[in-house]
Amino acid sequence: MLLSEASRSPLRRFVPGMSGVRMTAALARRPQRVVRRGLGLTADLARIGVGRSDLAPSEKDRRFAEEAWSRNPLFKRTLQGYLALGQAARGLVEDAELDWGDGQRMGFIVDNLVEATAPSNNPFLNPKVLKRTLDTGGGNLLEGGRRLVRDFATPPRVPSMVESDAFEVGADLAVTPGTVVLRTDVFELIQYTPQTPQVREVPLLVVPPTINKYYVIDLAEERSMVEHLVRGGQQVFVISWRNPDARHADWGLDTYGQAIIEAMTACEKISRQDRTSVLGICSGGMIASMLVAHLADIGEADRVASFSLMVTVLDQERAGVTSALLSHKTAAASTRASKEKGYLDGRALAEIFAWLRPNDLIWNYWVNNYLMGHAPKAFDILYWNADPVRMTAAMHHDFMDLALRNALVTAGESTMLGSKVDLGKIDRDTYVVAGIADHLCKWESCYQSTQLFGGDTKFVLSTSGHIAAMVNPPGNPKASFQTAPENPADAAAWLEGAHKVKGSWWDDYVAWLDARSGAERNKPRKAGNAAYAPLCEAPGTYVHDR
Repeated sequence: MLLSEASRSPLRRFVPGMSGVRMTAALARRPQRVVRRGLGLTADLARIGVGRSDLAPSEKDRRFAEEAWSRNPLFKRTLQGYLALGQAARGLVEDAELDWGDGQRMGFIVDNLVEATAPSNNPFLNPKVLKRTLDTGGGNLLEGGRRLVRDFATPPRVPSMVESDAFEVGADLAVTPGTVVLRTDVFELIQYTPQTPQVREVPLLVVPPTINKYYVIDLAEERSMVEHLVRGGQQVFVISWRNPDARHADWGLDTYGQAIIEAMTACEKISRQDRTSVLGICSGGMIASMLVAHLADIGEADRVASFSLMVTVLDQERAGVTSALLSHKTAAASTRASKEKGYLDGRALAEIFAWLRPNDLIWNYWVNNYLMGHAPKAFDILYWNADPVRMTAAMHHDFMDLALRNALVTAGESTMLGSKVDLGKIDRDTYVVAGIADHLCKWESCYQSTQLFGGDTKFVLSTSGHIAAMVNPPGNPKASFQTAPENPADAAAWLEGAHKVKGSWWDDYVAWLDARSGAERNKPRKAGNAAYAPLCEAPGTYVHDR
């Protein structure tokens, strides 16, 4: 859905199309429900008008934390009227009893419209904004206006979530010591400096997403997964993808699959091993899964010591609203647009990503940046999110084809380097991580990977969402994850049988890797070897491409 919607104008994404027609027809066949919903709304508004309504926002809804929303009669009634209208609008979607796809589409549109009309977004109805306007003599709105013009002048046309100079890659982020030991047209390979006297024999290769920079796993000190892994005695190598442009339009799945093989070969030769553990993240996990299946097909499965996936969806059947909004028509238009340009701009993907969580990623910053006139707070994850990578036209086409046909769930429906992909041939021990609040890759969809592989799979359900589930450093007293000894076919049954473990899943993952990474040996004295001479210090050069 992200890849198909990226070529459309923002307004067109909220046109209901045939889903709206079917919803209207469904409600016309159920007039009694519409009448009942209307009468209920009228009764709610009447109670609000006389001050007898008990409608209130969730205690966790920070938009209405200001005391005036509950104490001032005008603000309280405005808020309650908004809540009543929102309940009625969402209720109509339920009353229509649409099929799954139409229900997801209309729910997405209605939710976005309801959140957009919140009184907190209006400078004349938000008590906090009104107070600041009086205190600053309107200076907050002038500053906010300058920020709005700057933000909407270029893609992505959403409020800035972090200042462009809040961090510097290589100085504040991606600072774990390492060395680039291989550079090709497609990627740089970073070998991280061991931080323990001894290391595990088998190296770990991390395959990051192809639409984001790799350093989501190497954020600030004490928030870096790479740092945690090397402190745990792992030999860690990470691919840093090149930010492609029109010259690289024909790089497709096979190009990136071959790149992973080249990186594995380098890891094996440098560490003097004949196998590598592979960790794939999000879209990188999709490619890595296909590549491991290819190795199994050609009789080289033993090159993979273990396989891990983070927030990766392989089975895209009913994968939440992102799956429901995907259509053949928009997909065809999107691939045509990227073919003409040679690539898909990562900034367009960031814009759509934000609209999937409008309260957190749109309206929160609308109020902070434009109405209050404040600069957004410096947050490393949001800085990384605003530093995307372009996607080549060929890769865009290949990913769209996989999604539209849900090709990875059926053996032989997709290919990688000449092999027909059969994920059931992956008989390696597998570690799969998902986030329980992930709005992009639903944890239930990530869980389905446990049913596709042929080996022993451990599924771990982390707290938080798509990114925070990965950035889960130890030390947080509230941190926990869930796991279970069995993987039944139904995700709900798995959750019912799962048990909670206190602490970060990072520690659990290091222990799982240790059991599959061979014996300990003295750490290497230097990076690379004669065939893979050090080229420069981490984070390398490709990560700086914009």
